[in-house]
Amino acid sequence: LAAWRAAGLPTASGDPEAPVPGDVDLAAGHLPVVDADGAAELAARGRLLDARAHERYTGEVEPVDPRAGHVPGALSAPTADNLDADGRFRDAHELSRRFAALGVGPGVEVGVSCGSGVTAAHEALALELAGCRPVLFAGSWSAWSSDPARPVAVGPQP
Repeated sequence: LAAWRAAGLPTASGDPEAPVPGDVDLAAGHLPVVDADGAAELAARGRLLDARAHERYTGEVEPVDPRAGHVPGALSAPTADNLDADGRFRDAHELSRRFAALGVGPGVEVGVSCGSGVTAAHEALALELAGCRPVLFAGSWSAWSSDPARPVAVGPQP
């Protein structure tokens, strides 16, 4: 909304008018996905980025799931860091530098995770803008933390 207002676009209150039908053709299957085993493998051999707020990654706060922390080997990469002050995606060069600092670049397998897969999809788009080809751990932390057999890491280290 901040970017919308900054661009001087109109806002309204009350009941919205019915939207005009568009011509976008959406199709599933373009973003590769992994399950919990695949996420564990990515964390071990490539990079698994955790898009949640840092305090959820460290386990300091967990408002939703049965256990707090992160997938062992995952790196904290909060989605908010993909955006500028107006709430727009940073440019491709800035995003590329951000992900390079996390060890993500050409030839590096990278996956994204969050709480339930929604914020991770945002992170996947930021990676695409930076020229990377991510995979999505769709179940994310909710799936991982619900399985008592899965190990959990806490604190700032992967």
